Order: sequence, then C-alpha cells, then structure tokens
Amino acid sequence: MKPYLAAAIQMTSKPDLDKNLAQAEELIELAVRRGAELIGLPENFAFLGKEEDKLSKALEISQTADKFLKTMAQRFQITIVGGGFPVPVEGDTKKAYNTAVLVDFTGKEVSRYQKVHLFDVDVPDGNTYQESSTVMPGTDLPTIYNSQDLGNLGLSICYDVRFPELYRHLSDQGVDVLFVPAAFTAFTGKDHWQVLLQARAIENTCYVIAPAQTGNHYARRFTHGHAAIIDPWGMILDDAGQQPGMALAEINPNRIKQVRQQMPSLQHRVFV
Repeated sequence: MKPYLAAAIQMTSKPDLDKNLAQAEELIELAVRRGAELIGLPENFAFLGKEEDKLSKALEISQTADKFLKTMAQRFQITIVGGGFPVPVEGDTKKAYNTAVLVDFTGKEVSRYQKVHLFDVDVPDGNTYQESSTVMPGTDLPTIYNSQDLGNLGLSICYDVRFPELYRHLSDQGVDVLFVPAAFTAFTGKDHWQVLLQARAIENTCYVIAPAQTGNHYARRFTHGHAAIIDPWGMILDDAGQQPGMALAEINPNRIKQVRQQMPSLQHRVFV
C-alpha cells in the first residue's frame, strides 16, 4: 500500500439517469485532475427519485450504472466505488437490491455488496421512509478487496453506518479503508452523520471515505451533504459542505500504522 489521494464525490442526483451520470462524470474528471486515484460515488448516484420509479427503471439503471463505472475506471485509470444503485432481483419484479460495486483501474468488478440494513424509519421531520417496500435486503456481510497499491477496501451503504458490527467484521479481515456512500436525510444528518463516521473510523482505526448526496432531489426529499474523508484518529481531513463537489484527502499507510501503535485497541478486545 502506498500513499495516494482519494475523493468522496458529492452530488444532487435527480430522477434523471442521463443527467446524473453526466454530473458524476464531470466530478470524476475533476477529481482525477486533482490527483485522485480512488474515487467514491454516493448512494443513488445514478437515480434518486420515488421508490416506485426507481424500481420500474431498475434494469436500465443497473445496466447503465454498471457500464458507466467500468468505463470511468478504464478511461481515467482509477479505482471507483459506485455507492448504491438498484439491481433487479431475479424472479421478483417488486424489489431490487441496493448494490454497491467496486471496480479497479482495468475496468474489472472486484467487489459487490448488497445493502443488508434497510431504512424503514418515521423521521421526526414528517417524512416516512420504507426502503424495504421496494428493496430486497442482502444476506451476506461485505468482504474486503485487497488492492496492492490502495490497501484493503471495504464496502457499506448509508444506514449500515449505525450498525458497528458490520464494520468490526471488516476490521477483522484487516480493512484499511471503509466506504460509507450515503443519501443521508437532512434531518438525521445534522445530528448523526459526522459523529457516526468518526466513530467507525476511531473504533476500527481505519480511514473512512463517505461520498454523499446533498440538497433537494424531488418533492420533500432533502439530503444532508457533507461528504467527508476521515483518518484513523477520527480527524476530518476534508468535508464537501452542502454543494455538489467532493472531499479530497491523502490516504497514508504510515498514518494507519502510527494510530494503531498509539491506540492498539483492536489488540485489546476481550469479547471477540
């Protein structure tokens, strides 16, 4: 593993596949020009609209997003995470998997994760979310991808960040960089987003790369923004604020080693 720059992209995706991918490509190119070798796109980067609309277009979104990620990886010679898009469930027209995909610089898919924790919540701002109405939960814990240059990379999606056991599972596999692509609600994000990301970084002494959605997407659907990259000590290295753009920061293996020596909490675990 070498030191390198990573980018957590921040978007305001809409119910328009072509426009969303055009925005994503523009931000990816900007990140590459700034030196990023590892880039993460947020949850719902390809389409953020009503659940029933996303489900009806799931096959098109899935195929187009998959091809897009591989094209971007090859064109720009980057490793890229597509933070979450619907993939149809075979034999079930009423549900899709919320899927994150990791593609290496050759355009090869090297890791795939289906979101296991679904966001079924009545938020105090008056919005109700019932992700399970159109999403099939995954049944497998994520695995790490060992990139010789970029370290051990682990995937998760949005609501997963509230379940530390998933990240401990990745930590047990030797993860160096945790991805938390999200479309975090504006109401919950203002209180919980940053502190949860910092907690996952601190307790696992890992970098956290958290691409995000921001702003108004349709009707009353608002997201929090603040895509971030956080170091193993919990320090926020960069925060994208509330406008489309990115967080950009160095991922450094020496920093991981330093923090794990200073705070060897992973070695002090009693209940394993």
